[in-house]
Amino acid sequence: MKRCLIVDDSRVVRKVARRIVEDLRFEAEEAADGQQALETCRKAMPDAVLLDWNMPVMNGIDFLRALRREPGGDRPVVVFCTTENDMSHIAEAMRSGANEYVMKPFDSEIIESKFSEVGLV
Repeated sequence: MKRCLIVDDSRVVRKVARRIVEDLRFEAEEAADGQQALETCRKAMPDAVLLDWNMPVMNGIDFLRALRREPGGDRPVVVFCTTENDMSHIAEAMRSGANEYVMKPFDSEIIESKFSEVGLV
């Protein structure tokens, strides 16, 4: 079974995202900030990461850059899910190694579509 790490400081967003990815037959793990997410990835690299931008401790873009430097960190498909929707944020995310970008709020159709586009489902 494929694994998806959901990284968001909102417990509600993590819960909604968990339901969506589990319906897509992923095993879901959660992290409340980028530092927790990085520690989780160091233990076992996920197949996919749903990633928020604005979080305490370590934000999403710093996590993404750190992830891509980790051994095997080039493997997970990273989908940013954020309210930051201007072109400069999107471009920075893609340059830093994001595979896709989703605007909040998102729903199951959007996540399934993005996962399909990047070959996860």
